[in-house]
Amino acid sequence: MAELPLEGIRVLDISSVIAAPVATTFLADFGAEVVKVEEPTAGDFLRGNLGTPGNRSLQWAQEGRNKKSVTLDLRQARGQQILRELIPQFDVVVSNHRLPTLEKWGLSPESMQALNPHGVFVFVTGYGLTGPYRDRGAFDRIASAFSGLTYVSGEPDRPPVRTGFAMIDYMAAYLTAFATVTALYPRDANGGRGQIIDSSLYEAGFRASEDALLSYSSNGMIRERSGNRNPALVPASDFDTADGRRIAVHAGTDPLFRRLAQVLGRPDLADDPRFATRAARAENPEYLYKIIGEWAAEKNADEATEILSAVGIPASPLMNVADIANNPHYRERGTIVDVEDPDFGEISMVAPLPHFSETPGRIETLGCALGAHTDEIYRTLLGFDDEDLAELRSAKVI
Repeated sequence: MAELPLEGIRVLDISSVIAAPVATTFLADFGAEVVKVEEPTAGDFLRGNLGTPGNRSLQWAQEGRNKKSVTLDLRQARGQQILRELIPQFDVVVSNHRLPTLEKWGLSPESMQALNPHGVFVFVTGYGLTGPYRDRGAFDRIASAFSGLTYVSGEPDRPPVRTGFAMIDYMAAYLTAFATVTALYPRDANGGRGQIIDSSLYEAGFRASEDALLSYSSNGMIRERSGNRNPALVPASDFDTADGRRIAVHAGTDPLFRRLAQVLGRPDLADDPRFATRAARAENPEYLYKIIGEWAAEKNADEATEILSAVGIPASPLMNVADIANNPHYRERGTIVDVEDPDFGEISMVAPLPHFSETPGRIETLGCALGAHTDEIYRTLLGFDDEDLAELRSAKVI
């Protein structure tokens, strides 16, 4: 079996919930040895309630995969000291604790770096380590609101809505994993030093805001909600189909619109001055949307998708998770994998992504039991013996 690209990289994960721990899951999928530090009694929030099979949630099986778990109470002085002893043993340390909490524990970013100048220290917080809001907390919902993403989401005549999934958390996870390997490369390939990475939830969302800031700074335009339509690209929207589903269609470029006009049986539309150019269509969308809506309403979603795809027009039914679980493309491409879990039996989960031709990621283990590797890690990395471990357990430090 091929060696994974991050084998030999050791990551200490002292984070919880979604963004930061998912970033370390990405690293673990590609071979990093990730040791996750968890609170001794409850563990990570994603483990769920301690009444589920094996005291593990389904989400934990996925987002805790390929990691080792140790317990450590960082609220106790002895726990903080053990963390200081662990830090020099790792290439990467990932935290999402608020800065005031870290400083109270004597574990500020600078003090951690002093313990291991060669290490990469990654801090994922709501608002970053600097700026007037640095001490504020945030979750996905709050970061989405602050980044501008929520404001532009929804129908024009209704209040804004957040996305259905924790998009900001996962966007921050992607960005953080990218930042981590970007910091490791100059350190390991070019003889550089370690460094501190300051990753915030809101900036991950804000980076996806297209030209909103450019437009505002140039002409004062504020991006507003436009529902399912893209006001600058027409036609690009969702339509009801005969089987009670909906289909997304994007034919906003001039060549694509010409193809769509043929499919609709209205080739004349492509030469009509009201619709012949992208700019003209943006000024006259309603008539086009009425025609497309009538066409879609006579076909089921899969049929309409096949007709449009056959002539190169991007289209897809709006997929729910049942559609996704049974979709041949997801299955044959390997986006979804089936795994056997000791508590839940056979379950389907997202595969390690993206796909690599030579060193693809793999799932070695699913999210493990709380503290499953406590003795192993403390013995091998810190030299603790039976007496040390018993004493720490008695004091509820581990």
